[in-house]
Amino acid sequence: MAGLCCYRPDRSRARLAFHAQPAAYTTEALITVIGELRRFLHGAKVTLVWDNLPAHRSKQMREFLAAQRGWLVVEYLPAYAPELNPVEGLWANLKAVELANLVADNLQEVLQATRHGVSRIRRKHKLLVSFLDHTGLPL
Repeated sequence: MAGLCCYRPDRSRARLAFHAQPAAYTTEALITVIGELRRFLHGAKVTLVWDNLPAHRSKQMREFLAAQRGWLVVEYLPAYAPELNPVEGLWANLKAVELANLVADNLQEVLQATRHGVSRIRRKHKLLVSFLDHTGLPL
């Protein structure tokens, strides 16, 4: 699963993008996610804050990102700094609500519960902004 917390610089709008797939996120899969993010945000200019997952820093990804400079800037978080990543607030919230005590028979049930939580969070602007506030990062 991949979650992307999207904020306007003035915090007047926050959106949550979500993507799920059965396999691990490779560079190729993340390139697809970035394309979907561009459509989700209607081509708006974006600063993407990323952790140091190897697929985020691969040669293929660097080449792809270089070709996206007209609309996309990437800033990397320091190593081992999950407290600076707003998406960690998303995962913590889902684990505390929809996924708390969930006993699922299969991954589809986990995904269904997660999608339900994503839908809940999308409707709560203040909650989504709180994930950013908790990091202490300015926009």
